[in-house]
Amino acid sequence: MVNAAAPATLRVGLVGCGHFGRFHALKSAASPRETLVGVFDPDPVRAAALAKESRSQVFDDLDALFAAVDAVIIAAPAEMHFRLAELALRAGRHVLVEKPMAATLAEADELITLAANAGRVLQVGHLLRYSAEYEAITHRIRRPLYIEATRIAPFKPRGTDVSVILDLMIHDLDLILAIVDSDIEQVDAIGAAVSSEHEDIANARVRFANGCVATITASRISLKTERKMRLFSEEGYLSADFGKRELVLIGREAGLPLPGTGGFRREAASWKEHDSLEAEHAGFVASCLDGAPVGVDGAAGRRALAAALAVGEGIAESRRRMEISGLIGAAKK
Repeated sequence: MVNAAAPATLRVGLVGCGHFGRFHALKSAASPRETLVGVFDPDPVRAAALAKESRSQVFDDLDALFAAVDAVIIAAPAEMHFRLAELALRAGRHVLVEKPMAATLAEADELITLAANAGRVLQVGHLLRYSAEYEAITHRIRRPLYIEATRIAPFKPRGTDVSVILDLMIHDLDLILAIVDSDIEQVDAIGAAVSSEHEDIANARVRFANGCVATITASRISLKTERKMRLFSEEGYLSADFGKRELVLIGREAGLPLPGTGGFRREAASWKEHDSLEAEHAGFVASCLDGAPVGVDGAAGRRALAAALAVGEGIAESRRRMEISGLIGAAKK
């Protein structure tokens, strides 16, 4: 329901002028329903450069920025997400916080409670939910039985302040949670730190209460970039290549007949270039100004965080078992 008293545009402030913060600033500045008031960053040179590019102003004080805006976009390093979101919500501002929304479930719960008590929007930046590939998959698959996801990329120093689980795998965890829509019952995982202090490669096997199983692989030390997902379901088999923006569905309802297969059909589809960040901003503004449902709210962000933390715990448990096995093996020798 549209709020007739709502302002024509949403006054926005950005906290964090790094790589992704720049994208947020430019989207906000270009949006017909947003007014980018200003930016904040501990690095004054970086803040000044982005303010100039986005035609906004630099704030060197968070309280001053919060006082000048209706909403805050938080694109700072992950370890600062909770504290900055907490401050913005306590100041009575709507918040779009990049993933992960917090470091612990207790922190996530506090943000959810703060937003509810203040009557403010809390949106988490899980960008894939606003992507064309998400729509393409969920339009065709509703009852998955098994999912296999792969997200690998060459090493880049950016993002290594957290593990590959919170950096890359959390995208697929959130996407799978949205598709399966069931509680997680069990997580088995392995991983290793290779080029940073945190896990750079990880593999997880997630079993859901409804019987669906998902196997997810993430790496940020690969020689190539690959983002793929395969889904086995009651509707058929779907293979999606996010990089090529292509999918193939083998089923019985749509597509061209496959001779000699007993009635199976093959549907090949692709999707056009889609500005997911622009769609994410549009959703955030609609929630803040019009009261539209939040596409990825605090509860969804918490579910993705819980899954990511469970993978981390699974890796730690696997490591403990290997250490115990090694000790036992050494004792036998």
